[in-house]
Amino acid sequence: MRINHNIAALNTYRQLGQANQANSNSMQKLSSGLRINNASDDAAGLAISEKMRGQIRGLEQAQTNAQDGISLVQTAEGALNETHSILQRMRELSVQASNDTNTADDRGEIQKEINQLSDEIDRVSNTTEFNTKNLLNGSVGTSVDDGTVLGSVSSSASTKAGTYTVNASGATLATKASETAASGVTESTAVNSAGTLTINDVNIDVQSGDTLGDVAKKITSSVNGVTASIDDSGNFNIESDEVGADQSITISGDAANILTASSDYNSSSATVNGTNITGVNVDGMGANANLSYDGNTVKVVGGDSEGLTMEVKKAETTDVTVNDSLTFQIGANEGQDLNLSINAMDTTNLGVQGIDVTTQEGASSAISKIDDAIKTVSGERSKLGAVQNRLDHTINNLGTSSENLTAAESRIRDVDYALAA
Repeated sequence: MRINHNIAALNTYRQLGQANQANSNSMQKLSSGLRINNASDDAAGLAISEKMRGQIRGLEQAQTNAQDGISLVQTAEGALNETHSILQRMRELSVQASNDTNTADDRGEIQKEINQLSDEIDRVSNTTEFNTKNLLNGSVGTSVDDGTVLGSVSSSASTKAGTYTVNASGATLATKASETAASGVTESTAVNSAGTLTINDVNIDVQSGDTLGDVAKKITSSVNGVTASIDDSGNFNIESDEVGADQSITISGDAANILTASSDYNSSSATVNGTNITGVNVDGMGANANLSYDGNTVKVVGGDSEGLTMEVKKAETTDVTVNDSLTFQIGANEGQDLNLSINAMDTTNLGVQGIDVTTQEGASSAISKIDDAIKTVSGERSKLGAVQNRLDHTINNLGTSSENLTAAESRIRDVDYALAA
């Protein structure tokens, strides 16, 4: 007989307490929908779950960031669409002014519209903003002091912000691969004899009744990247369409003197090559920096201005200013970002500042300048379009990752109602 302790009652009380605690835990899980309501429920699971929650929320915010990035890109690209339209109209006016049916007064009226259109390009460049951030004035990319000297200027994420002086005053611009196949001739000059000219491994059939004008057309239409023409000085020229040391033309014939009595490509074939630009210096590019050349395109390799790339259009000197690019945080973690630079798109950087169509020579020269500007804007719009497409894929990937990570976190954190009781 035990007098001081009732063991049976104590056991019953303990079991009742455990049952109440289990019931309380089950009700807490059922009411909250969570398997882990506090750290004691599953300490390791809680730590893993919270880490996943940080990733999930980061991925969701990254999706929003990417969508905002698309909106910014669309704003810049939409403005450049209008710049394109303005340049096309300026080109149209330049072609009109090139015609000598116009009087000086007529060209003066055309110049008035050219001036207004130029001012509008500058206004678009200086006032296009997203969330008060200017997009097209070079503040988030590169700009040049004189766009007639340098074209297609770009930088990379490795390019340190600053101003670099590109000294091309002593430069020799790149050349095409060019061969003068005959001289003292005209379009109507008859070929010397029938035969086959082989240019860059393409056979050109020359008939006895052909003129040199006919042969030039055959070469131009048949040989990719090569143009043949007869210039005002009577030279029959065959040249590559592009400049650079990688351009080459090889000419041979199966008979002597096919074109003229002195143009013998049978006994010895001729090979000519183009050249790259030489004599360019970039002040401030830093130690251990070198320049690589491709035609008239110069790129800095190494140093402070790593990745700075520019096309030299004239052998003169100008400054390039590189500003910090835009950074889009498109991931949940540090370093998961995308950098975007947008070059200045005003008349100075496009090389169309001060276009004068009041003379036939000026109007004719303006056409090629505007063509270069259109090409530059096209390149910038192409870059922006590529970034927008990339961000679209980024959003899709972030959504998929967030969905799968949420499912994994749910298996750890959420209650299984079938097991909760």
